[in-house]
Amino acid sequence: MKNETFSRRDFISASALLTVGLLLPNWASALAPAKKKLTYKVAVVDLMILKRQKLGALQLTKDIGADGVEVDMGGLGQRETFDNQLANPEIRQQFIDKAKELNLEICSLAMTGFYAQSFATRPTYQRMIQDCLDTMKALNVKVAFLPLGTQGDLRKNPELRPAIVERLKVVGEMAKKAGVIVGIETALDATSEVALLNEIGSKNVQIYFNFSNPLKEGRDLHQELKILGGKRICQIHATDEDGVWLQNNTRLDMNKVKQTLSDINWQGWLVIERSRDANDARNVKKNFGANAAYLKSIFQG
Repeated sequence: MKNETFSRRDFISASALLTVGLLLPNWASALAPAKKKLTYKVAVVDLMILKRQKLGALQLTKDIGADGVEVDMGGLGQRETFDNQLANPEIRQQFIDKAKELNLEICSLAMTGFYAQSFATRPTYQRMIQDCLDTMKALNVKVAFLPLGTQGDLRKNPELRPAIVERLKVVGEMAKKAGVIVGIETALDATSEVALLNEIGSKNVQIYFNFSNPLKEGRDLHQELKILGGKRICQIHATDEDGVWLQNNTRLDMNKVKQTLSDINWQGWLVIERSRDANDARNVKKNFGANAAYLKSIFQG
């Protein structure tokens, strides 16, 4: 009997241990915090849908099927600041009311005038930046797009780096005071952009990433995203150069992009800039509608 008792105990203990061993992984999985679902919204660029600072950009954005629009600050040329129609309270209110009516958001303001003008040398750059920040506040927009452009290409013009860094430090302080992010686009690779951001030293200056930049330079888009990481990217121009729609682009695997963005824990606005069909480039609704639908099928499906 004594040996039999011990045998039963051993059997019960072994069974209990086996059960615990089998259940522990499930318990651990149940107790582990669930990974937050990342959310993405799709926008278009008013300049690229041929409606720069025009109220009609909002209805066209709705017709295209996007969730929002990136609004340009207007032309720059040799002016002291942008030709910004949104500085007019009446016009600005029309944009606010129309966006609300159509259930759209203004995801960012773009200072595209700096594509051709020199951020490093323009004497009134602080006024330009402040005008953008004031407009952002009035529209409740949290991201500004600042391309360093051809004249601010730090690969071709490395001598401009000290001036650009010094000015972006000032911009960072201005953005911090306004409670917004200024996203810069550069010609540098991701490793060099990380070094640039470290030199600027402001969380309010981040990278406005553009898929086409690494693609046209033959760099690994996914590696670039991983080097930058989710906390250094404020917004993304989620298209390539013109030629074919996103869904027909063999060098841009959008499902893989989605996985990479998940890996770096990035969520936010995917803004359609280009990827127009070269055979029908001016058909705005067709081109941007196709790309918006495709991005939504991947990121919101």
